[in-house]
Amino acid sequence: MILLKSPAEIAKMEAASRIVAEILAEIQTRVKPGVETRELDELAEELCRRHRVEPAFKGYRGYPASICVSVNDEVVHGIPGRRKLKAGDLVSLDFGVRRDGYYGDAAVTLAVGEVTPQARLLLQATEESLYAAIDKARPGNRLSDLSHATQTVVESYGFSVIRQFVGHGIGRSLHEDPQIPNFGPPGRGPILKPGMTLAIEPMTAAGSWEVKILADGWTAVTQDGSLAAHFEHTVAVTEQGPLILSRI
Repeated sequence: MILLKSPAEIAKMEAASRIVAEILAEIQTRVKPGVETRELDELAEELCRRHRVEPAFKGYRGYPASICVSVNDEVVHGIPGRRKLKAGDLVSLDFGVRRDGYYGDAAVTLAVGEVTPQARLLLQATEESLYAAIDKARPGNRLSDLSHATQTVVESYGFSVIRQFVGHGIGRSLHEDPQIPNFGPPGRGPILKPGMTLAIEPMTAAGSWEVKILADGWTAVTQDGSLAAHFEHTVAVTEQGPLILSRI
């Protein structure tokens, strides 16, 4: 069941999502060679306390950290630890909070120093595909119009869309209906209506779309070891078109 949100509820989600964006922006300034990924998690925790919000991920289905930090071939759900970032890495930061009963969720992938031309192009393609999908989040469109927009952009660059993970509805719960695949034909699925709130999140790979889960039970990596990227915004469907809530 897709839950439509009132303007007051969307305003609460926007407040939560803006805090997500602010915290992610500060964490990004710490992404440098030599930094351990656990330091980014510690900073996320500190910033949640400062903003008086709950980290959305910690404890969710047993996840042990406040932020997901996925490096290079890690697609999503990377658990922070002793790993040190190095120049040339791609680092995906996925983060959410709960504030006043509502969730916000966002993700960004960063280059650590100089990276390969392929890595730069993967970042460009993935972020471009996110905004292409967001542009389809308009009343009267179908849900799969977002999926098709993502796939079209990513594959036009010669890259792959990860198929095992999807975007999702969001609101009083971190994950609500509907699920939003990042691939598929247009014109299918539910008709978009004002009040829908969606976490749109393309995940991509430079090689094959197939993934495997590591022994920690969380970290998803590309099966072929190719680079991965992940971008996400929380978005509301409004009469005026898509409203990006997780933007500073």
